[in-house]
Amino acid sequence: MAEQEINQLTPDQAAEQAADLRTKLKNWATEYYTYDAPSVEDSVYDQAYEQLVALETAFPQIVTADSPTQEVGDTTLPEFTKVPHDVPMLSLGDVFSVAELRNFTHRLVEQGVKPEFNCELKIDGLAISLRYENGKLVQGSTRGNGQIGEDITANLKTIKSIPHQLNKPVTVEVRGECYMPKESFVKLNQQRQTDGLAPFANPRNAAAGSLRQLDSKVTSSRNLSSFMYNVADYDDLEANTQSELLAELKALGFNINENYQVAANFAEINEYVDKYQVQRDDLPYGIDGIVIKVNDLASQLQLGNTVKVPRWAIAYKFPPEEAETVVRDIEWTVGRTGVVTPTAVMDPVILAGTTVARASLHNPDYLTEKDIRIGDTVKLHKAGDIIPEISTYIAAKRPKTAVRYVIPTTCPSCDSELVHLDEEVALRCINPKCPAQLTEGLAHFASRNAMNIDGLGPKIIQQLFAKQLVSDVAGLYTLTFEQLVTLDKFGEKSANNLLNAIENSRDNSLERLLFGLGIRHVGAKAARLIAQRFGNMAAIMAASAEEIAEINSVGLVIGDSIATYFATPEAIELINSLQQVGVNMEYHGVQEADLAASDSFFNGKRVVLTGKLETFSRATATEWLQNHGAKVSSSVSKNTDLLVVGADPGSKYTKAQELGIEIWNESRFDEVMNSEE
Repeated sequence: MAEQEINQLTPDQAAEQAADLRTKLKNWATEYYTYDAPSVEDSVYDQAYEQLVALETAFPQIVTADSPTQEVGDTTLPEFTKVPHDVPMLSLGDVFSVAELRNFTHRLVEQGVKPEFNCELKIDGLAISLRYENGKLVQGSTRGNGQIGEDITANLKTIKSIPHQLNKPVTVEVRGECYMPKESFVKLNQQRQTDGLAPFANPRNAAAGSLRQLDSKVTSSRNLSSFMYNVADYDDLEANTQSELLAELKALGFNINENYQVAANFAEINEYVDKYQVQRDDLPYGIDGIVIKVNDLASQLQLGNTVKVPRWAIAYKFPPEEAETVVRDIEWTVGRTGVVTPTAVMDPVILAGTTVARASLHNPDYLTEKDIRIGDTVKLHKAGDIIPEISTYIAAKRPKTAVRYVIPTTCPSCDSELVHLDEEVALRCINPKCPAQLTEGLAHFASRNAMNIDGLGPKIIQQLFAKQLVSDVAGLYTLTFEQLVTLDKFGEKSANNLLNAIENSRDNSLERLLFGLGIRHVGAKAARLIAQRFGNMAAIMAASAEEIAEINSVGLVIGDSIATYFATPEAIELINSLQQVGVNMEYHGVQEADLAASDSFFNGKRVVLTGKLETFSRATATEWLQNHGAKVSSSVSKNTDLLVVGADPGSKYTKAQELGIEIWNESRFDEVMNSEE
């Protein structure tokens, strides 16, 4: 809203517009903070908020106590115990241009503040507070409304980057951000879509939804992390500046973001902003801006706070990166579990450094709510800087011929009727003979973490079904050389290699088969724990949901899913067919009791594999390590005991060197493996 437009308003008109903005902002904030399901982009909220600030600045008499400009955003949920914050957890003031950022720093310097600022990345997560007594974690909470938060101690204790015991016996309340890494966000949304659930809009909402779980096992499964950057008081600490504080937090055992920088003037601040505006897409976590803080802690205390924000810090918000493109078609694909997903096919555009021509429309409700039509010109962005997503269509550019899109009622693959199950937002095909589901299921069955049938890619699978050479996964084990060489671009060598891979998979341990069946909610880790507990397929099929749920970190959702699956005649028939063709139904791995007593060098160690392994596959190495008591992780941290590197190891190798972690090459690892057999 332009300044001259505001000046032309009467107080009554300004009050009316402000009231309308407050209602919108409160509704959007409830969706964002309480339900972790925003309906508008951050930029839309920010623009409306700035309009409200402008109105209230021009007409101070219209400011209300419950205005969003006077409150911290989050609210608390009734399911959690309330935690009062003795020192309030405030929000940060926002600026959206370099000119505004310069004005902020210049104003502080004119007030006599030392011109030294600490520049930090603005992590897109959920604010948390951790209270330690004599070095021991006693309570963790959310920010809530700034005065009162939620007790989520049990959930925070499942996050590996949060220490339960500090390196010194200090009593301190530490504050920071809990976030979901980009890789975890992608995997979580893929699983949610497979399960017919609505995907999270961005990593921040995914992190918030994961932290505010009543079952801490759910939080643990989401692979959250944290960065700590502040304390409520400095009594037991020695730091005199913000940069020294970060170093001291690191020494205590906290995870801090190492990408901070002390700036002596605005030119250095501007360089920092430019650097990370370019690099943000390459970071493994989401950021939505830069935080600038007065570096001197004494000056911070002297400057103090407003009712909502500190006067000594500001957040520079990155402008949203959007591109316009035209929707040419809407395609529907059928996943392994029958979920039917719409995808917009668009004119290719460059967005965040990559060419984008497709964007998921998630589910029918999302498509209807956004009212996307074929021929629409739409605004495209990347949710959490990762996933291409349409934010809205441009009404002024909508063709007169564009009509509201009609949601299909039949499966695009088999023409069966589509249904909603258990109040899911997703449409689902429930035909067990649906070709699309069968091909997707077979691809999953052959995947690396399942039966690991090398050479059985999607194009080969589609040909096998098209030629009616297989109708289910058991049919793989009856394929012949003569049948395979009839496939397009599939010679004698390829046929022999595939037959050998199929033959080798017969002897896989039970957990691979259990995961390969594609039972809802059953991941590779859960499959291994279940196979380890029951020992053979017959025992798993006979187990009740409650018996399966008793396994540590498995739970009733997985127990119900497995029990329901094996109660169907189709599942029983499939297992019988697999037995008849000689597929192993026994667990070959090491039992927990044996692991605990194992004298293996790897027992209890955290191991990371990186680079290209030549002697064996990464899946084989992972399975071997797990059977010898190791915990195999995908990322290097201070808790990593050993890094095994192949060719071209990349950033994990560099980080392990920086942290002083023991590093082995592939030949040494192979030598120790062979010595323990």
